Amino acid sequence: MNCTTWPLRRMPIIDRRRDRQPPRTLCAALAVALILAGGMSPRVRAAPVRYTFAVIAGTLQSPADEAPTQRLIDAIGRDRDMSFIVYDGNLKGAKEACRDSLYERRQTLLEASRPALIFIPGQHDWTDCGTTEAGGFDPVERLDQLRQTVFADASSMGQNPLALTRESEVSRFRPYRENVRWQLGDTVFIGLNAPDPNNHYLTAGGRNGEFEDRVVANAFWLEHAAEYAKRRDARAIVVFIQGDLDPERYERPDRFAWLRFARNSHRDGFLELKRSLVKAAEIFRGPVLLIHCDDQRAAGGFVIDQPLRNDKGEVVTNLTRIAIAPRNRLDQWIQIEADMARRPPFRVSVRDVPKNLPLLPVQSTQVAPAVQPAPPADETAPVLPTPPALNQSLNPASNLPPLLPSSPPSEQPGPPLQGGEAPAMNGAPGMPGTPSAPTSPGAPGMAASSVQRGP
Repeated sequence: MNCTTWPLRRMPIIDRRRDRQPPRTLCAALAVALILAGGMSPRVRAAPVRYTFAVIAGTLQSPADEAPTQRLIDAIGRDRDMSFIVYDGNLKGAKEACRDSLYERRQTLLEASRPALIFIPGQHDWTDCGTTEAGGFDPVERLDQLRQTVFADASSMGQNPLALTRESEVSRFRPYRENVRWQLGDTVFIGLNAPDPNNHYLTAGGRNGEFEDRVVANAFWLEHAAEYAKRRDARAIVVFIQGDLDPERYERPDRFAWLRFARNSHRDGFLELKRSLVKAAEIFRGPVLLIHCDDQRAAGGFVIDQPLRNDKGEVVTNLTRIAIAPRNRLDQWIQIEADMARRPPFRVSVRDVPKNLPLLPVQSTQVAPAVQPAPPADETAPVLPTPPALNQSLNPASNLPPLLPSSPPSEQPGPPLQGGEAPAMNGAPGMPGTPSAPTSPGAPGMAASSVQRGP
């Protein structure tokens, strides 16, 4: 069966909240009493539609980066409105050995985050572990080790963790604990294992088993999440991956591909993922936001565009990507503010660590040697909170504008893009560039747009 044509009618909607029994009957009774006293329906009391989250990636390249990374996470956590942090890949550097003790030490560092922290696996975490510099490990075995340790819990990292729904709850996809879904207010978030380079597509002979099985699992999880969001009248979907999927590289489905037995060395390992993203955008109809790391350093710290097309060659206008590339990975983070009452609802900016914020001592690396495992992080983990309820009073997602705004890479976010505009970028084809000047409104196939910078 083609992974991109998975029948949605067979997808059971996984909702962890259905299997839970309300642990606090007194709180439930008080909530009902407040609703009756105020004469309001439960939908009005749902979770707020304004939130903020941060995205960082690749900050831990060597032991010397541990203290600056902890300071970066502490600076983000000082914002009391920060809902969660996403660490978008690479717990370690390319030249660090993929040892269990290193994974445990880095996990302990991330567990100290004040907000909830969700980790997305990346290139150096497992796909590069077979190199000599990384210790010559089996990449698939290292991925299994991460699944049993870093992704073992049913919740995120951090001192105030979020409840996660993992794809491993589906019996057919039991191994894929790294693929997660969570919900905040009226937005559904998805984390997928799709790393560089080229989504771990191998050009050697034989069956590319790990890649082929994971492609099917990712396609199912994406389309399942789109159906989940659609049935619950969610307002937006946000997808996180680590790999740069080169969205400008567009390939139409080839019906005669099965006739060519030779393996293509230039085969696009992200091709199925891009098709699944397009299909998810067609199912959901509301704004779909893709966030991933950028191989090239963008001048503004991030790139916003709408590069994906459907099978007809048309731009998918409700699917927008943000390719993040902070100028200083240890002193900057990407901050995204969402306000569903605003049009467009998302605003992106680059924030800097305060210059007077001192480095914090990393106890996990100073108390115990690197060859010894750090104490398990879950021994002192706080009690897991109940995930926020979905705001049922919201309008259908199809009524939202398809685009999201961007702001300049300064301390304060700039004005958002206007609704109905598609960001345009300069640069050579296939390469992300810097924000461009407004394009001509008469250009065929593309809407006029501009990325505005603040003072």
